[in-house]
Amino acid sequence: MVKIINTSGKNKTAIARAKITEGVGCIRLQVPVSLVLLFLVLIFLWVNKKPIEIYEPEIARLKILEAVAFMSDNVTSKIDIDVNVRGGGIMGQANAVRTAIGKGVVEWTGDLAVKDAMLAYDRSLLVNDSRQKETKKFGGPGARAKSQKSYR
Repeated sequence: MVKIINTSGKNKTAIARAKITEGVGCIRLQVPVSLVLLFLVLIFLWVNKKPIEIYEPEIARLKILEAVAFMSDNVTSKIDIDVNVRGGGIMGQANAVRTAIGKGVVEWTGDLAVKDAMLAYDRSLLVNDSRQKETKKFGGPGARAKSQKSYR
C-alpha cells in the first residue's frame, strides 16, 4: 500500500494543501549557505504545478525551502511533495506552504527530534498563524484611524 500524507497550512487568507507521497527524488534544490546546510536536497517539490526552482520571488522560495532543510538525505530521496496554495499574497502563500510541508515532514518521519528542531528554529513551521486583518470601522479611513476633530 502506498503511503500518502495530506497536510494543510494557513497564513492570513492563504491556504496551502500539501500531499506527500513515496517517490524518487530527481530535482536538485540548493539550500542557501546562510542556513549552514551545504547539501543538495533531492525531491520533487511542486507549488501550484510549478517546480520550486522557478518559483518567484526568490525570498519566498527560500522561505519554503526552510521546511525541507530539516529532512535527512535518506528521507528526501524517497518522497515527492505536491503543494496547492490559494488566496493571500506572495509571502502569505509562502508561509502557508512552509507550514504545510513542515507538518507533513514531521508526520512522515514520526521523529520527535525533527519536530523539536523545527520548533526551536521557528514555531511557524508547525503552527498556523491565525492573525487576520482587523476590519475597518466607521468614522475614519481604517480600523483604528479616525478623522481629525476640528473646532472651527
